[in-house]
Amino acid sequence: MFSYYSWLGFRSLRRNPWLTGLMILILSVGVAASVSTLTILHMMSADPIPEKSDRLFSPILDNAPASGYHPGERYGDEQMSYRDVHALLNSDIGKYRAGLYGISALIEMPRKDLGVLEVEGMAASRDFFPMMQVPMLYGERWSVADDKNGADVVVLSRKTSEKMFGAENPVGRTATMWGRSYLIAGVMDNWRPLPRFYRFNGRNSAFGNEEGFIVPFYSAMRNQTPHSGGMSCSSKREPGWQALLDSECTWLTFWVEMNKASERPQLAAFLDAYVSEQQKLGRFPRHAPNLLFDVRGWLQEMKVVGDDEKMSVWLAFGFLMLCLVNTIGLLLAKFSARAAEIGVRRALGATRRQIFLQVLIETGVVGLVGAISGILLSVLFLKLISLQAGYLKTVARMDWEMLLLTVAMSVLAALLAGLLPTWRACQITPAIQLKSQ
Repeated sequence: MFSYYSWLGFRSLRRNPWLTGLMILILSVGVAASVSTLTILHMMSADPIPEKSDRLFSPILDNAPASGYHPGERYGDEQMSYRDVHALLNSDIGKYRAGLYGISALIEMPRKDLGVLEVEGMAASRDFFPMMQVPMLYGERWSVADDKNGADVVVLSRKTSEKMFGAENPVGRTATMWGRSYLIAGVMDNWRPLPRFYRFNGRNSAFGNEEGFIVPFYSAMRNQTPHSGGMSCSSKREPGWQALLDSECTWLTFWVEMNKASERPQLAAFLDAYVSEQQKLGRFPRHAPNLLFDVRGWLQEMKVVGDDEKMSVWLAFGFLMLCLVNTIGLLLAKFSARAAEIGVRRALGATRRQIFLQVLIETGVVGLVGAISGILLSVLFLKLISLQAGYLKTVARMDWEMLLLTVAMSVLAALLAGLLPTWRACQITPAIQLKSQ
């Protein structure tokens, strides 16, 4: 019976095609607008490393001066000083520890006539690669000795490697950066977690380009490589690189991976003990509580998904409701025009339940066709959004989850819109319709 009613539903699309087409258009536009905004929210709030997001932690230690501080006041900087990152890197807490900061470089091309390549990258400690599950195309990360000594080695991204050497394996060759030669230890395969949670410098950074290269953290320190990103200095410091390293300026990020999520209290206790020891040396005068975030907590703290995106979703669903109201009116008009046909079916013995099922399936068919056109419109909307500058370029794309959601939303919206018209169709009295013919 279901297949028969479905066949009747597809046949009914040819009746009054203008009315049917208008219903499908209204439904598909409403669904496409809702799904497009919901897709962007879905991509922005996705877990970038679901396998271990509950085991990766980043602390915030308030090392600002006590003047002007009110107990309970939230410190606004999420970065850390070199003194603290260096101390935590050389501790034994956790499975992996990674200190990092953003840098940029002009890399000389192997062929001098091609000039230089301007690339955004990062300085990070060796543990960053297994911690963040960075895949390798060629070679591997640098050695423990190179990491400790700050050797001039580099891991290139696949994109940077192909620009410089084509499809060749460049491991063992050198790349000239900042006028110095860096030995190429490896090449990363395509790797672009979204959002880019491990170093946050505004929303565009969270959804920015992949890292073009990574050099050892202590190599960047030894070579005094300037940072690319924000820096907060709560007090005046002396000029010079060593003065920066000795200062309380916050400009670095630190992550630690624990063996289990349940070890979070152990990490928190370690940080409290570290800060307590530093207070004996005159540091951390505010005595503010230390903060500790896992990946999802970090994304919420940094407000990667803002109120504007959430409001856009609510507005889009409000527009969908408006489309449903219009669809209800069109369905009422469509089924009212078929009152005589429904009356004849009732007179021939069809029950109200059978009429209800038939009309509801016909409405579902309208929703299915609307889903197909809604998917096409959603893809078009997302394509137009991706042409905009900024972070929307990387998040305006549909995955399989949202594709299935588009179909489900369209069919469900049509069925919800069809409940009232379907109920009205079941109330048709056969005798009145037959008498009027």
